Amino acid sequence: MVMCRRLLVLTGAGCSTESAVPDYRGPQGAYNTGFKPMTHQQFMASDAARRRYWARSFAGWHEFSGVRPNAAHESLARLQSRGWAQSLITQNVDRLHHKAGSADVIELHGTTHRVICMGCGELSPREPFQEKLAELNPEAAEAGRAFVRRPDGDVDIPVRRPDGDVELQDAGSGFVVPPCPRCEGILKPNVVFFGDGVPPERSARALELAGGCDAMLVVGSSLMVYSAFRLAKAAKAAGAHLGVLTAGPTRADALADIKIEALAGEALSRLAAQPPLLIPRH
Repeated sequence: MVMCRRLLVLTGAGCSTESAVPDYRGPQGAYNTGFKPMTHQQFMASDAARRRYWARSFAGWHEFSGVRPNAAHESLARLQSRGWAQSLITQNVDRLHHKAGSADVIELHGTTHRVICMGCGELSPREPFQEKLAELNPEAAEAGRAFVRRPDGDVDIPVRRPDGDVELQDAGSGFVVPPCPRCEGILKPNVVFFGDGVPPERSARALELAGGCDAMLVVGSSLMVYSAFRLAKAAKAAGAHLGVLTAGPTRADALADIKIEALAGEALSRLAAQPPLLIPRH
């Protein structure tokens, strides 16, 4: 790392698990609990599916949006601020890298903190939309407040998912979702659902960074999703060194020059504390 001049960091769900945000493919991940994520096609084709998605996302938003960065996010932000890491690409939709102070973050799969209209393409912050959902669904809002209160631990908290929604019984039944105030189009979280593709401009920028780095550090990603795996392939094809820090197998194990199986927070904290990396490099 001391020798490289253009280190690119790619993070996945394993970077956020120590912030109590679950992953998809880990031992306790969502897929191992029977979770099936909604696809882009399902969301766009069915009003009932959209109501179900937004009901779950609405219920889980207060807790999800309040999650704090962990030692992994903070260590990467420190390495960036000192000039040891350049750009950061994340597969996560939680905005924890932003909260930790990282700059030049590419959210490969978007973020739940913004809402996009599928008709006119207008982007808007999530909070005003959350307030509108609460106004239109007062009973759901009151149920959500019960989840938040839980002072004595008696309230049953639903199972949280990696994208911030929660598992609810009869989710979506009667839930009201407003259309786009500008064009009456369908509103969707600004994330790349399964079955959809990364927007071309974002994908091109990520590939440009991967092809131009001299080292890539993958943190907490299995790279099973091709939009991320192709970045590791592009970096290796350009002659970059590839390091992998994760707690399990990855799609790029055969490509990695070094792999460390450990929790991201502890490993990155130790890395950021190494004497050579304490000195800013610009």
